[in-house]
Amino acid sequence: MTAPLHLRGVLLPEGEAGELWIGDGLISRTPLPGATTAFDGGYVLPGLVDAHCHVGIGPNGPVDLEVAAQQAETDRDAGTLLIRDCGAPIDTRPLQERADLPRIIRAGRHLAKPKRYIPYLADQLEHESQLPAAVAEQAAYGDGWVKLVGDWIDRAAGDLTPLWSEDVLAEAIAVAHAHGARVTAHVFGEDALPGLLNAGIDCIEHGTGLTDDTVELMARHGTALVPTLVNVENFPSFAAAATKYPDYASHMSALYERGDATVAKAVEAGVPVYAGTDAGGGIEHGVLVDEIRALHRIGMSAEQALGAASWAAREWLGHGGLEHGAVADLVCYDTDPRADLGALRHPSRIVLRGAVVT
Repeated sequence: MTAPLHLRGVLLPEGEAGELWIGDGLISRTPLPGATTAFDGGYVLPGLVDAHCHVGIGPNGPVDLEVAAQQAETDRDAGTLLIRDCGAPIDTRPLQERADLPRIIRAGRHLAKPKRYIPYLADQLEHESQLPAAVAEQAAYGDGWVKLVGDWIDRAAGDLTPLWSEDVLAEAIAVAHAHGARVTAHVFGEDALPGLLNAGIDCIEHGTGLTDDTVELMARHGTALVPTLVNVENFPSFAAAATKYPDYASHMSALYERGDATVAKAVEAGVPVYAGTDAGGGIEHGVLVDEIRALHRIGMSAEQALGAASWAAREWLGHGGLEHGAVADLVCYDTDPRADLGALRHPSRIVLRGAVVT
C-alpha cells in the first residue's frame, strides 16, 4: 500500500481543469484523504500507447529478457505506458509481471511461410493449410492478438506478393475470433489487402499499398490502420539494398513516395488510425513522439494525433483513460501538447500503475 496521490491540471481529452486522486493504483474523481500532490498546474493525459512495437527484437534479431526490459524502460521514460507488442520471437511474459514496466499486450509470434519474412522472427508454415491451427495456437499464447505476415518479397516473382489465399485467411481469422482474439497483418503492397479485408481482418499494419477501393473497404468494415510512418521512412533504404530485385526496389520507392497521401486518404475516409512506431530491429525505442508528429503532418489535427497515441488507442485496446476507477497510468506535461506536440518530449510526471516513475 502506498499513500494516495493528488494531481491538478487540464485533463485531456476533456480539455477542462480538474483534479484526480490515485489510490491503490486506480484513479479516483473524488478526494482521497491524506493525498500528496504529485502534479499541479499543467496538462494530464492518459498514458501514451505504442500500438506497433516489438519488445524483444534488436537490430540483429531476438534479444534476451534483460535487453527487452531495457527497451521497455526506454519506451516508458518517453511516456509510453501501454504497448501492443506486434509480434515477438521471445517470451516476454516475465516482463508483464514487473510493475515498473509498461503494460504489454502480446501478439505472439509472426506467422509466415519459409523465406517469406525476416529470418528467426516468425513461425514458418510449410503449407498455408497449417494457418488456421497456427492461428489457434498463437491466439491461446498471446493476449488477444494474432500477427500474420500478409505480404513479403517473393524472390521468384522479384516483388511483393501475398502469402495466403483468401479462403484460408477467412478460415484462420474466423478461428482467431472464435478464440476471442483479433488479427492484424504486416502489409506493404496492394495485392494482399483485398483478401485480408474481405476475410474480416481487424487491423492492417503499414498499409502503404492502400488504394481508394481498399480504403473504402476498411472504412466500411471499421478495420483499423497502424501506418508506422517512422518506419516508412526506411523504404528508400530497402529499395537501395534490393539491387537483385529491380521490380521490388521500384515498388518500394513508389510506395514511399505516396505514403503520406495514402494515410491521409484513410484518415479522411474515417478509417480508425492509431500510432505505432515499429520499434525493434531497425527502429529505436522511445520514438513515439515522432510518429505522433508524423500523423499530424499527414493531416490529423494535433488533438486527433494525440488521441491516436493515447485515449483513443487505449479504448481500442480495451484500456481506460482518466475516468473514475481506471488504472492510474498517466503522463503530465507543463505545457499544452495540443499547441505544441514537441511538448510530448518533456514529460513532467509519469505515473505507472499508480506510482510516480523516477
